[in-house]
Amino acid sequence: MNKIKQDSYVLFFFNSTKKWLAKISKEKELHTHIGVIRHSDAIGKEYGSKLVTNKDKYVYLLEPTIHDFIMKIQHGTQIVYPKDLGYIAARAGLESGQKVVEIGTGSGSLTSFVASIVKPNGHVYTFDVDSGFMKIAQKNIEKANLIKYVTMKKLDLKVAKRMPVSNADLVLIDLGDPWTVVPQARKMLKGSGGLFAICPTMNQLEKLTSSLIQNEFTDIECTEHILRTIEAREGKTRHSFQGIGHTTYLAYARKAFFEREKLRRTISKNDKSKTK
Repeated sequence: MNKIKQDSYVLFFFNSTKKWLAKISKEKELHTHIGVIRHSDAIGKEYGSKLVTNKDKYVYLLEPTIHDFIMKIQHGTQIVYPKDLGYIAARAGLESGQKVVEIGTGSGSLTSFVASIVKPNGHVYTFDVDSGFMKIAQKNIEKANLIKYVTMKKLDLKVAKRMPVSNADLVLIDLGDPWTVVPQARKMLKGSGGLFAICPTMNQLEKLTSSLIQNEFTDIECTEHILRTIEAREGKTRHSFQGIGHTTYLAYARKAFFEREKLRRTISKNDKSKTK
């Protein structure tokens, strides 16, 4: 039986729009519109139990998932939403034991999600140029209890002379100009390794795909993912009036070897032979 203890994380769940993620401390109280939720009342209860507030309303004590941590993290920047995270994991074939590089740490939502999959034997190496964002991201990753699977470093890979990682399974790019680091991503990837870029606009996709082709990437795919929730109730099921529409475009590609230089040498050699 998985019971709640001091310092455990709990999702106090009232409904789909009213839920609170908290680290349990017996001295704390959570004041909400449905009443006061005393942390001490949760200690010793099994996850999934019901807790009644002083206004005779109830919340369920749910064990947080990585989805809950991501949706409740402190936002220093725009986060990557679960609807996009799931596709990234499936398309890239993420699994435990893999080595992943992230260029642009942001708020750490993507970092945390990927670390939750590649652990315990894999690792995420994340790089950013903004110390303020990195401090926020570190707190978020620590809250999700994933920091030991993540190495964070302040580094501008656009101007770095040496790449800090090699033979990576996947490189994730979350920058406003992702095409500028495609050559660096290629150097860090193993053959056939994947690349995913987060692109808010189609203009970014255009520039990025051109750079991917120039840097010998194949299996290029650009997608957008829309999530529509359903209000399922007996006799009156309908589409929800609330939902997450456009958040970002995703670009995926794999490192290949076009052998352009070899082809150029062959053509040059043939041209010289013809002139003799």
